[in-house]
Amino acid sequence: MSQIVLACASHSKAILAANLARSPLLAEVPLHVERDAPSAAIAYNRALDATSAPIVVFAHHDVYLPPGWETLLAARLAELPPDWALFGSFGIGLDGAPIGPVWSSSLGMIVGRVPMAPAPVQAFDELLIVLRRASGLRFDEALPGWHMYGTDIAQTARAAGQGAYAGALPCIHNDRYHGALGADFDEAYRFMQRKWADALPLRTPITKISRSGLHLMRDHWRNRRSAGVREGMATGTDHAVEALAARCGWSHFSP
Repeated sequence: MSQIVLACASHSKAILAANLARSPLLAEVPLHVERDAPSAAIAYNRALDATSAPIVVFAHHDVYLPPGWETLLAARLAELPPDWALFGSFGIGLDGAPIGPVWSSSLGMIVGRVPMAPAPVQAFDELLIVLRRASGLRFDEALPGWHMYGTDIAQTARAAGQGAYAGALPCIHNDRYHGALGADFDEAYRFMQRKWADALPLRTPITKISRSGLHLMRDHWRNRRSAGVREGMATGTDHAVEALAARCGWSHFSP
């Protein structure tokens, strides 16, 4: 476990305490928390600079890692090809398929298919991304806000000839329901359109980044139409994360 550090950007001590800070692996793995950063990229680069472990697990403060998760992580990392730079709990495969599985409270379900081997991905959900420090990768601080950095870092790795993979690394994402995509999401979308123009289209966990941007307009419309249904699906964030893990059959992991 001395090879791993857990890093998080948090704006809420309460959310952190109710979720990530309750993960049993923190008895053995240090947690580095960045607060009040202006963007995810800046927060995570600060965490890279402040730590030295070869493996950095970047996790949202509303993620919970059940007992035995570190054993499962070690087993999954051992399965990765030598070119790996990034590994995630949820990503979008090169064929557009969602790779998981993870529990999402905002959706009220386990999402993502379970691959039998690490699957190359074009994008990550930002809830949990594992970075191999020796890859030399850093987050692009020109990317504004708190969206799309999972897609950006995956594309950065692939453009450098390094591997970005997702696989069977379950965790609990005790995220709150989001009724709509905000202006900050649109800003990140436009940034990605410009930066990765030669790689488009790109499928992210939320939308497709296309040259025209029509997919973003479509998703705004769909979110407005489906708001009531999606809110009814959400379980809320007031359940104990240990109970959510037990409901998923994830009370203890083994490889």
